[in-house]
Amino acid sequence: MRATIIRLAESVTSRPLNLREAGASLLPPIPLYRRLLRAHRSLPQEMRSLGDDYVKAEFRRHKTVENPVYIIGFLSEWKVYLDGLPSGTDAQKFSGKKLDTRVFEKMSPEQVGQLYELMHATKNVWNPGVIPEEGPSEGESKSP
Repeated sequence: MRATIIRLAESVTSRPLNLREAGASLLPPIPLYRRLLRAHRSLPQEMRSLGDDYVKAEFRRHKTVENPVYIIGFLSEWKVYLDGLPSGTDAQKFSGKKLDTRVFEKMSPEQVGQLYELMHATKNVWNPGVIPEEGPSEGESKSP
């Protein structure tokens, strides 16, 4: 056996394994990007296309960031997202998850407003029989 494997085994057995530390390890940007897109493959088609577009846009926007603290925060949040995605047969039944209250409390009033608008815009997306409501066009008024 090689010495590195023995040392690795000793380090694992000498102290208890902390799953939070293991899951919090950062991935470099390109492997993380690839893993995110691969994880989206098992999601329903609508969720996959939305997720892929969002991941691509966010990584493109943050391509030129040079602040190391900001980069670490960006990568760690995407890693947490990746760890929260279901895999296997559970992924086809996945319909999202509830927003953590701690995250909600940290949001600015503008972010809460945007979230509220998003909630109303997507309210009937998953109901195929519901026709989205359209507001009156210019010059028209809604009749009672």
